[in-house]
Amino acid sequence: MRQRRTILGLLATAVLCLPAVPAAATQTGHGPGPERELGDVIPVPAEVEPNSRTDFTLGPHTSIRTQAGSAEAKRVGRYLAGVLRPATGYSLPVVSSDRRGSAISLVLSKHEPKVGDQGYRLDVGRSGVTIRARTGAGLFAGAQTLRQLLPARIEADRTVRRAWTVPGGTIVDKPRFAYRGAMLDLARHFHEPAEIRSYIDELAQYKINHLHLHLTDDQGWRIQIDSWPKLTTVGGGPGTGVDGEGPGFLTKAEYADLVAYAASRYITIVPEIDMPGHTNAAQWTYAELNCDGVAPPPRTDIEVGYSSLCIGSETTYRFVEDVIRELAAMTPGPYLHIGGDEAHATTDEDYRTFMNRVLPLVEKYGKQAFGWNEVAQADPPASVVPQYWGTTTENADLAEAAARGNKVIMSPANKSYLDMKYDANTPLGLQWAGFIEVRDAYEWDPGSHVTGVGEQSVLGVEAPLWSETLRSIDDIEFMAFPRLPAIAELGWSPRASHDWESFSQRLAEQGPRWEQRGVDFYRSPQIDWP
Repeated sequence: MRQRRTILGLLATAVLCLPAVPAAATQTGHGPGPERELGDVIPVPAEVEPNSRTDFTLGPHTSIRTQAGSAEAKRVGRYLAGVLRPATGYSLPVVSSDRRGSAISLVLSKHEPKVGDQGYRLDVGRSGVTIRARTGAGLFAGAQTLRQLLPARIEADRTVRRAWTVPGGTIVDKPRFAYRGAMLDLARHFHEPAEIRSYIDELAQYKINHLHLHLTDDQGWRIQIDSWPKLTTVGGGPGTGVDGEGPGFLTKAEYADLVAYAASRYITIVPEIDMPGHTNAAQWTYAELNCDGVAPPPRTDIEVGYSSLCIGSETTYRFVEDVIRELAAMTPGPYLHIGGDEAHATTDEDYRTFMNRVLPLVEKYGKQAFGWNEVAQADPPASVVPQYWGTTTENADLAEAAARGNKVIMSPANKSYLDMKYDANTPLGLQWAGFIEVRDAYEWDPGSHVTGVGEQSVLGVEAPLWSETLRSIDDIEFMAFPRLPAIAELGWSPRASHDWESFSQRLAEQGPRWEQRGVDFYRSPQIDWP
């Protein structure tokens, strides 16, 4: 197992980009030119018009020019300079003047109606690259595309400098779905803030814009709650986690730092407190959360469905409101996830009673409630977002919720769960939802996967990664890559562009980039890696 990488080390290698692959399915033209095609990135852009006569070569006098007076453009410019400087060796000053010479220009403009709030327009000409967007998020997305368009490898001998050439033409791009997420489970095994930041950096490169943190479960409680202080010192203390090997928790200061770090990459943190089941860590810590007042023993196995808060007790709702209030106060994003899955120890009537009490609390503290798809059984308000994790294409409760106006997050376990094994020989992961190879993760349609839940009802997609078998950032990376880019493309790129042959070739060229950054990834036999 290699040593943990520092953030500085990640930045020093983060720019590795793509060599040649065939043009993406949405590309509208070809022609001679550099070894890469303009649309050969992940996720594949919506519209591409290549022009081999306007290739741009980044050089020692290139600057990054940001719009005068725009803090958002300057923030993206500084980020882009930070990842390009170590790889190129160029100074790439971030300026707001019309300085002469070649430039990468970042422009915020309300006059780009085709790109929406998250998209961008990227123009490559002989004198520079211009990225235009309506928002900072759009500029950042365009910057990720530009990174993948730059040449593939850093020369070992800096005296023999490779030309940093970007293929000419125009990209006009915007996401298919507003929500494109990944989930990381901290409850079954706690992952340190540095590991989470490392994962955030990788997510950002594929235009993922939400990170769902699963903070509590039967095996551990991982977020500081001042009004119930033993939740972390006991519920997140030594011996917690699967096999007792995952202790730890986030302080409020650490959580705030992660929220800010994610925001700097235009990623919104979505915290989850799972309830009324998956609550053994809280119940063994505070006996009064049990109907009989007796604390159960800690659990470090991976069984599910045995725990439940005491639905008829006012102590339960005082506890839940305290947790929601504190978590909402430290979460600037709009969403708060309340779990709701696998509550097998809670009767259907009690489940409805609980949700009818708890869902309004989320709204009371200014957040929109997410829940796993079981929450649809409680006929929630249309503002509640069920997250589908089932393994079938039929779910009557979900279809009824969609008909009432609820938006849905698609995370079918047999397609998008990154903790499922690739095959029978995978050393990590589980297999209860089946084996998921890269092609399985790519070849499904979030907009029509569940009968009765059409494209208009889908808020987005999310790739969950549960931590029963994970212990390190290496484990996270091995299970996430190369499947996470597949889910990212389903969430961003137009449905008509989804093509396995194109994707598999573009994915193959991500391998050298991961190697350069030290990312552990699974060399799927389905991909012809360089």
